[in-house]
Amino acid sequence: MENTHGSTVIPGVRYRDCVAAIEWLCNALGFAKHAVYMGDDGTVMHAELTSGNGMIMLGSTQRDSPYKQYATTPEETGGRETHSVAIIVEDCDAVYAQAKAAGAQMVFDLEEKPYGGKVFTCRDPEGYLWHVGSYNPWEPK
Repeated sequence: MENTHGSTVIPGVRYRDCVAAIEWLCNALGFAKHAVYMGDDGTVMHAELTSGNGMIMLGSTQRDSPYKQYATTPEETGGRETHSVAIIVEDCDAVYAQAKAAGAQMVFDLEEKPYGGKVFTCRDPEGYLWHVGSYNPWEPK
């Protein structure tokens, strides 16, 4: 099956307050809402946010979900993660300023990398790590 619409690898993240996380990700890191499907109880059953031609999928954590035994949150692991997400942006300085203004906790401040581009790493309000940079690994070497 050929995908002509965008990324074929889409990270997924579960949040305790997914509604707030969606707003924060859009305001702080420049994501755009593609789709948000709410449950009757006010939780997010499924959401899709885009950044360029990339996408992430989100949902609310649910204590009674069969998936719960396989997943955890940074809060439950003392802030440690086993994965991270990288976002490629054109203007890293602008996104850095936007993220700081939105209260992002900077783990690694904005810096130039020897292999090209700028990058910073921040935590969102629920503790997930986001690497944001202008280095584009798809550019020819």
